[in-house]
Amino acid sequence: MAPDLRDEWLEPFDWSYVTQLNAQLCQLKNALHKPTSDGYDEARHLWEESRDKILTIEEALIVCYRCHQLGPFCFFNGNTFVAIARGFIKPVLEHLMDDDGMKAAMFRSVVGHFVAGTEGLEELRQAIKEALKK
Repeated sequence: MAPDLRDEWLEPFDWSYVTQLNAQLCQLKNALHKPTSDGYDEARHLWEESRDKILTIEEALIVCYRCHQLGPFCFFNGNTFVAIARGFIKPVLEHLMDDDGMKAAMFRSVVGHFVAGTEGLEELRQAIKEALKK
């Protein structure tokens, strides 16, 4: 059975979690963990405003992409939001693993690349469509 594509995908990840995840990633690489003066408040607002909403998986991934683009932290913005996206797409991946591990790997890859800004929206839409068709 395919997972519902409308859900509170971001609800488990409050801004404190986002900040802690970025701090952990920075610590692993001995990088400065610090909010930026330009993007931090806007990204936090977008994230918290989106958390309690029922979103399509595409909309949730766009929030991750936009927060990454806003650059709320000095380092590892992409890694932070890609990790969160890959966490909340797990039900979709589990569905795909029932059919084809290669489809799951491809979907996971496109999601990560989209949030990081190296895949476009059309590629994401195609990946979602492919992932969920039987």
